[in-house]
Amino acid sequence: MSSFPISIRLDPSVREILETDALKQGVALATYLRELATARAKTVRKASLRAESKRVGEYVQAHPEAQGFYEAWGTPDQSHG
Repeated sequence: MSSFPISIRLDPSVREILETDALKQGVALATYLRELATARAKTVRKASLRAESKRVGEYVQAHPEAQGFYEAWGTPDQSHG
C-alpha cells in the first residue's frame, strides 16, 4: 500500500502540545500524527462495520424472508475454534 504525504497547518499552541507529547513518547511529530490518524481510522472503520451489522440485523428482524435465509444458512459454531 502506498502512502502519500499531506500538509496540515497547526496553531502554534496546538503544535507545541502535540510535539511535547510526541517527544514524551519518543517519536517525531510526523510519526505521532500518523499514529493518531491510523488509530482514528481504525476506530471509524470499526464503528462503520458495527453500524452496518446493526442495519442488517434490523432488516433481518423486520423481514421474514431474510429470517428464513439466516435460518437456512445457520449460525457459526464457535465451540470448535
